[in-house]
Amino acid sequence: VAALNTLPGVRCAMPKGAFYVFPDVRSYGRSSRELADYLLEEAGVALLAGSDFGPGGEGFLRISYATAWEQIREGIERMRQALARL
Repeated sequence: VAALNTLPGVRCAMPKGAFYVFPDVRSYGRSSRELADYLLEEAGVALLAGSDFGPGGEGFLRISYATAWEQIREGIERMRQALARL
């Protein structure tokens, strides 16, 4: 969560027991679907649009962190680079 919160325009609360985070990405002015697709194509990071979980999820992304810390760190860095190009 701390690493996600270093991304400009991203705010993420600490999860309450699950292995997912749901960062707020509304500051990018794109739908969660557009942003999820962009990050898959441009950063090679697979995540889900918050809108897949209902209308209240719009503007958020769902990311699983059930993997090795090194993969998480690499994914966040690739996200940082891709988001900087928006």
